[in-house]
Amino acid sequence: MAKKILLLGLVLGLLWTTAFAADEIKVGSINDLTGATSDVGKDAALGIRECVTYVNDSGGINGKKIKLLLYDYGYRVPEAMTIYKRFRDYDKIALLLQWGTGDTEALSPTVNKDKMVTISDSLSGHLCDPKKTPYNFVYSTDYSTNARAALTAWYEEVWKKSDKWKAARDAGKKPKLVCFYMFAAPYASAPIKAIKDQAQILGIEVGKDEDVSLTALDAKSQVLAAKGEEANIVWHGNTTMSVATAVKDAYALKLGADHIVNNWGFDKNLVRMTSQAGEGVIGAAACAFLGDKVPYMDKVLEYCKKVNPGVPIEKRDIRTVQAWLKVSMAVSGLQKADKKGKLDGPKIKAELETLKDWSPFDTPNALGRSGYTVTPEDHRPTPVSLLYTIKDGKIVPLTQINMKEKFPDKWQSWLGW
Repeated sequence: MAKKILLLGLVLGLLWTTAFAADEIKVGSINDLTGATSDVGKDAALGIRECVTYVNDSGGINGKKIKLLLYDYGYRVPEAMTIYKRFRDYDKIALLLQWGTGDTEALSPTVNKDKMVTISDSLSGHLCDPKKTPYNFVYSTDYSTNARAALTAWYEEVWKKSDKWKAARDAGKKPKLVCFYMFAAPYASAPIKAIKDQAQILGIEVGKDEDVSLTALDAKSQVLAAKGEEANIVWHGNTTMSVATAVKDAYALKLGADHIVNNWGFDKNLVRMTSQAGEGVIGAAACAFLGDKVPYMDKVLEYCKKVNPGVPIEKRDIRTVQAWLKVSMAVSGLQKADKKGKLDGPKIKAELETLKDWSPFDTPNALGRSGYTVTPEDHRPTPVSLLYTIKDGKIVPLTQINMKEKFPDKWQSWLGW
């Protein structure tokens, strides 16, 4: 009798485990909470948990709950590889959310071999060509497109129009670009080829690059070198903390150049840290800023308070909103694949490649983005760059540029840059 009870218990346990597993979908997330990009990574990780909680509260993936497995890898590529193997072999995740360019690009051959759909916070243009990286997706305008757009916006809106550069224009001077970024960081260096190509297109001279660490607390020597180059515009490819260091040193040493910044270095913390030195800085953004009046921002703010009430809302930033955009794209692929009864990599990939004029949560302009189209030939979701500037201590819209429409003869050739 005891053996029958034990056997029955084992069978029921197995059935319960199977049923439970069928009612949840595992999603793995690799994040930087302690490494060189944790200045922006912590807020992004909070946003991922909050958005997943919202999705589960709203019915999950067709009734199935998302089980989020979120790990810190300290911005170390070997650690990311170890975590991924656990996700794949032990946790059996359905989809991977990744963080940095270095780890995403390093893992790309593996996830493509494993047919594991990966949506990363790295918006590297290198991950957008499905002929090379078929299982990698990005959730916003890629770095290279943003870099080209930021330089174009500065050239057209500032260099050509501002009184500051009138004397230089009248003298027939060509503007000069200098790039500040950490040479060894794949994220920071990802769009450098593209921005220099854009400089050539616009007739802008290019000076010598300056190596600035992601954790730099001093950039005076790099600023003085740019001053010697007589730079008019500086591109910053790092994250917020080191960008703020360089901008403040440029102000103190009277560099005189203007500044354009990649999206991970441009946020409200940059405004706080740079004060007067930050006035006029132009930056790209992946989506709306926290608190902007766009659809779904009320949910973002609600779940900030609900899931992480101990974190003051004034310390949260656009990184939270980016996390919601990232998760919403993943959810779209999971929902469509699950409805067709096959929640595996090839089916999730195929569904993401059918997105046409998509908006987060199928709501126009939700989180400040709309009109995403992804195809089996091109994983760039949008050619539209959102560009902002700092004015009177606040981040305000500058312009939006559709780079596909502006450079129709070049757009396709830029795929994979």
